[in-house]
Amino acid sequence: MQKHIISTDKAPQAIGTYSQAVCVTGGSTVYLSGQIPLIPETMEMIEGDISAQIHQVFKNLTAVCEKSGGSLNDIVKLNIFLTELSNFAVVNEIMAQYFDQPYPARAAVGINELPKFSRVEMDGIMVIETCDYTY
Repeated sequence: MQKHIISTDKAPQAIGTYSQAVCVTGGSTVYLSGQIPLIPETMEMIEGDISAQIHQVFKNLTAVCEKSGGSLNDIVKLNIFLTELSNFAVVNEIMAQYFDQPYPARAAVGINELPKFSRVEMDGIMVIETCDYTY
C-alpha cells in the first residue's frame, strides 16, 4: 500500500501531524482531514459569526476536494463537529448551498472545544473515479 498525500495552498496548511487529505494506491477513496475556518493565506480564523465560519470550512473542503480531482458532491460521508448544537439548523441551511442531492451520509456532533477556538470543524470521505497521483 502506498499513500498519496494531497496538499494545496488554497486550504489551510496542517497545524499538526496530519495531511490535508490522503488517497491510497489503487483506490478511489480520499480521506479528508478536518477543516476549521482558517483563511489559507493568513492562517488566521475568519472573523464573523457561525455562518462565516461554516462558509469558510466549506471553502477549505472545496479546495482540498478539487486538488484531489473531485468536488464536494463526491463526498459520501461528512462529519460535522459543533461547539454549539443550537447551530444545527444554520449548518443545514448553508450545506444546502454547497451540495446537490443526493446528500452525503452525515453526522453532526456536539463537542466541548475545537482547535483555535473554532466553533465548527468538518472532515469527510470522498469517492472519485480514480485518484490522480500527480499532487
